Amino acid sequence: MLKSHSYGEITRLDLARTLWGRGRYWTTAYLLNGDQDGLLIDTGCAHSAPELLSALADVPLTRVVNTHTHEDHIGANGPLQRRHAGLEILAHPLALPVLTDPRGRQPLHPYRRVMWGWPEPSQGRPLTDGEMIETARYRLQVIYTPGHSPDHLCLYEPEQGWLFTGDLFVGGQDRALRAGYDIWEIIASLKRIAALPATTLFPGSARVRDHPAEALREKIAYLEGLGERVLALHREGRRVGEIVRALMGGPMLIEAVTLGHFSRRRLVLSYLGMNAEE
Repeated sequence: MLKSHSYGEITRLDLARTLWGRGRYWTTAYLLNGDQDGLLIDTGCAHSAPELLSALADVPLTRVVNTHTHEDHIGANGPLQRRHAGLEILAHPLALPVLTDPRGRQPLHPYRRVMWGWPEPSQGRPLTDGEMIETARYRLQVIYTPGHSPDHLCLYEPEQGWLFTGDLFVGGQDRALRAGYDIWEIIASLKRIAALPATTLFPGSARVRDHPAEALREKIAYLEGLGERVLALHREGRRVGEIVRALMGGPMLIEAVTLGHFSRRRLVLSYLGMNAEE
């Protein structure tokens, strides 16, 4: 399923696998409009790749930037690269081995295969921290923002004030986290982008926000405050399960769907520095 929305010079493409007539677990790509720019940020999941290619049939793409290599953000890389000769895919240096061999480098749990599917291989070029990606009309600054994944990056257009955050910021007050995420790195990365004078925030899912500074500060304050409480209980000798019950609220459906891979327990473990991917 694909939904399209226009934000001036940017087209937002919301993408999801269609199950029982509805899109499930949406992710978002962004197209810089205009024949001269030809730049797409992220490509959704493999299940929605045919719809994305159809929607972009008349767009002369020249470059794709991946904010990170989770399967719901690189799913149409391969098909787009086959269709557009010379299409350049840009990503964090740590992303390139995954792009080349997603099945070998990024095994998927059953729920991930069902919701997003296996990406096809693609070939990428590395981006450096602070590098400027120039199109005919815009200049996008690369900002390394690890935590959600080691290869995560954001993009900032200083003249327009546009901030593309991938999955670093999606709003809300987190009660759960996926295995492998580093909550302290997420907080540090949020602080880095919060220092930018952004006027519009374009997330990898959730709503677009105008003047996002307050929302970013609130997110940072919430995560830091929660971390302080987790650490305080841990110093008292409380076990992980006890901390979960004391601070994270009741059970969540996503914990059952992912067999605990995304859970309240994982969030507590990340605050304690013990949330490595198994």
